[in-house]
Amino acid sequence: MLCSSSSSSSSSPLIQFRLSPHRNPQFQIQLLPIKSQPKPIFQPLYSRPNKYVNRISQRSFLGPSCSNSSSLHSVNEEIDVELGRLLALLPEEMRRRINEHPELRQLTEVVMDLGRKPLARFPSGDFVLSDHPISLEDIAYATSLVGDFAVDNRAGISRTLHRISAIRNRKGSIIGLTCRVGRAVSGSANLLRDLVEEGASLLLIGPPGVGKTTIIRDIARMLANDYSKRVMIVDTSNEIGGDGDIPHSGIGNARRMQVPNSDKQHKVLIEAVENHMPQVIVIDEIGTKLEAVAASTIAQRGIQLVATAHGVTIENLVMNPSLEMLVGGVQSVTLGDEEASRRGVQKTILERKGPSTFDCGVEIISKNELRVHRSLEATVDAVLSGRFPKFQVCKINKEEDETVQRESFNHDLFKKSNGSVVEDTLHMSDERLAQNEYTSETSESMGDESFEDGASFRMFLYGIAETSVIQGFKQLNIDDAVEFTDNISEADALLALHSKLKKNARIQAAARSRGIPIYVTKTSSLPQLTKAINALRIDYEDGFENFEAEAKMSVSEKIDALE
Repeated sequence: MLCSSSSSSSSSPLIQFRLSPHRNPQFQIQLLPIKSQPKPIFQPLYSRPNKYVNRISQRSFLGPSCSNSSSLHSVNEEIDVELGRLLALLPEEMRRRINEHPELRQLTEVVMDLGRKPLARFPSGDFVLSDHPISLEDIAYATSLVGDFAVDNRAGISRTLHRISAIRNRKGSIIGLTCRVGRAVSGSANLLRDLVEEGASLLLIGPPGVGKTTIIRDIARMLANDYSKRVMIVDTSNEIGGDGDIPHSGIGNARRMQVPNSDKQHKVLIEAVENHMPQVIVIDEIGTKLEAVAASTIAQRGIQLVATAHGVTIENLVMNPSLEMLVGGVQSVTLGDEEASRRGVQKTILERKGPSTFDCGVEIISKNELRVHRSLEATVDAVLSGRFPKFQVCKINKEEDETVQRESFNHDLFKKSNGSVVEDTLHMSDERLAQNEYTSETSESMGDESFEDGASFRMFLYGIAETSVIQGFKQLNIDDAVEFTDNISEADALLALHSKLKKNARIQAAARSRGIPIYVTKTSSLPQLTKAINALRIDYEDGFENFEAEAKMSVSEKIDALE
């Protein structure tokens, strides 16, 4: 028989009495202390754990919503445990400062550079952790608690998803650390569940830090647990499955192969297929031509691929000679006179060389917004021909109980307007376009307005991906004031790629006839686009007062003035 008793004081321990029914209870009472609750995870880190636990319990968790409170509690507890193991690398004062930050759960990374103040990076910005600069002892203490650094200067903490990256001096000594927080967010790939269920091969594209690894980790878990497929993860730097020999629970039932050296990743890919009979291969950060060739070989064997690559848009992969094979490759084709005349293009054009390695492409705009290209081959063909591809925008609306919004876009760049049709047909031999980096011209019809006055500024793009221009606007903090239009007659300005616009005289004539300023950039790189957009903004806010004088300048004088 078991019974319990407790005193009125909260500090008194609970006692269990175990009584034997066959003997005198007076001599068979055993005092058994009930197991106390587990200590808070950050208790060893500083002297006031209760305050931290209370503060943590009041914060909102940004992971998937759970109807069961116990399930949410277990998820929170697991996140706290892993975050505590990363914070254990920091000195006492830094741990105390970071624990007091209101965005502790959203911590991105901690930066420790020798002789500089340590920084914690949050979505709201950088936060100084200590007024004292980092010493060699601080760095030595942190490195002693992590695994061995590989050739790529990356290490981890066993059975966690955190990544510790080292900066070395010329002698090979570590003088800086970037401690990046890794989290397994279940449900982060729900926007792509329909594509995953169909068995489509997915290529995820996005800049660093946008959440590519988090999504493919959840895709691997989804395929292995929800659809019972044999999933093999080729983990380049242990970011997907975590450090150590035992993989992190975030990958579910998927298996993981570690890569001893990043130069051997393409060999490990082939080994995974030949030795372990997977139905799905998951690859993180395809970055070399050999890895692209290996992925193409695997795709030809009928195996579903899920991979990531660095870039902003699919156009970046098309123009990347090392990774172009992932999207089918690009080749220069010479047309006959009759065919070139029929198409209305020059005799030498760019075309897709072969089938794409992946069925679908996903551009990750942010953690809550994706652009899905369901036919990657059609997207590549559109990019090479200077047309806008078809894509679907998927968003998570957190204000409406995390509902998923899907919108399909089909940009027809060349629409009929006032009886005229703007077509990609004629060539253009304007020396001005062939020489300058970017130029602009306009008429006096533009009024004295500003991007910041709340009025919507409409822009027509030609030969430049919309996502690339959005990135340029975000650099200048003017993205909310600009709209894109697919009807040139409604545009306030035209931004075009030099190599595309010089082949089309009609679109330039259409813009001039409507008094639309034309801005041309030689490349679609982010610095060049930002430079051109900034020039457009300055000219627009000035009301284009100086363009009448510039119209009389020579081409070289215009280029010098713009540069």
